[in-house]
Amino acid sequence: MMVEDVVIVGAGIAGLATALGLHRLGIRSLVLESADSLRTTGYYLGMWPNAWKAIDALGGIGQILRAKHTQLTGIMTRSIISGEVTADVPIKPADSQGDSGLYAVNRKTLLETLENELPRGTIKYSSKVVDIQDSDFHKSLHLADGTILKAKVLIGCDGVNSVAAAYLGLSKASSAGRSAVRSFVKFKNGHGLEPKAMLFFGKDVRFGVIPCDDHSIYWFYSFRPPQDKEIVEDRMKLKQHIISTLGKVPDKIKSVVEETDATNLECTPIRFRHPWNLLWGNISKGNICVAGDAFHPMTPDLAQGGCSALEDSIVLVRVLAAALRGESRENEQKRIQKGLENYAKERRWRSIDLVWSAYMLGSIQMRDGVVVSLIRDRLLAKFLGGLFLKKAAFDCGKLN
Repeated sequence: MMVEDVVIVGAGIAGLATALGLHRLGIRSLVLESADSLRTTGYYLGMWPNAWKAIDALGGIGQILRAKHTQLTGIMTRSIISGEVTADVPIKPADSQGDSGLYAVNRKTLLETLENELPRGTIKYSSKVVDIQDSDFHKSLHLADGTILKAKVLIGCDGVNSVAAAYLGLSKASSAGRSAVRSFVKFKNGHGLEPKAMLFFGKDVRFGVIPCDDHSIYWFYSFRPPQDKEIVEDRMKLKQHIISTLGKVPDKIKSVVEETDATNLECTPIRFRHPWNLLWGNISKGNICVAGDAFHPMTPDLAQGGCSALEDSIVLVRVLAAALRGESRENEQKRIQKGLENYAKERRWRSIDLVWSAYMLGSIQMRDGVVVSLIRDRLLAKFLGGLFLKKAAFDCGKLN
């Protein structure tokens, strides 16, 4: 039976960043990934200043990622009901430390960059964890292929359907009552749009267009699925449904959807973990904890899912390294437990804040009605636009 000091379940953003952080501090870990290769689907994600602080704490890869992506200069919000621009918020460019700014980062590039920095053999693919059991202070991991291994420390970064979260007793992620369509389109002769994140909302719709470079655009569409399930299941019908609901959106923006190949549409239900479950639930217990979507799945309305997963990783590595580097083996178990408790304490309220803020932002922007639209577009627009910057103004600290 294999015995490992640190086992990380899941080779997503949180899992790879945690493994790399531990590696930077000289601590070996084993990452178990259920897929047979790196999961590189998902197109792009917004990386805010708080994410860059975490990336830069890992050393070296921030420069690689910035060089491959375009910095965005602001966020513009517009009502699809009136067609009016409700807010145009500039974003501060990267400073001399390079820890500010907003970039649309290719998820595949991010994961591959993290993987390339890890020692060969760190990730074990085709390793699906189906059960977790106690074995003295160790955790006994049972894999789908019959393999059993023991872990001194177990970190669950295994997404929304986390086995580790279920072991801790966290409730299953709940439906937000919405679905999200994500896609990507490339214009051969250039798209001609400013490097801004453009958000359109109203009538139960939230639509975003984000230029990634001079030719490529990532876009998303959040909506309440119609009763006719065939619209969601048939990609051509889904594309036409999206175009028909965009209201007073400029033709140049509508062309982003029109030029997209319907086979490239990814449609998934949006799920999140209720804040009260994060308040009262176990984020850690003994020598096991969760991070990323296994910990705090949230709606995409703040674009902080991947960013907060990176924050988790830095805080977790910091407390875990302190526990594992102690001089006495005799008190190691207590140090690990206390370290993970400190991680949970530090990350609990930040996660509750992001989950709740994202949910409320999406609910307000998508809600319909004359009074609600008036309050949102005339009184709350700048506040809602500034909410992105406020939540991104967070520093998770260094590794040591």
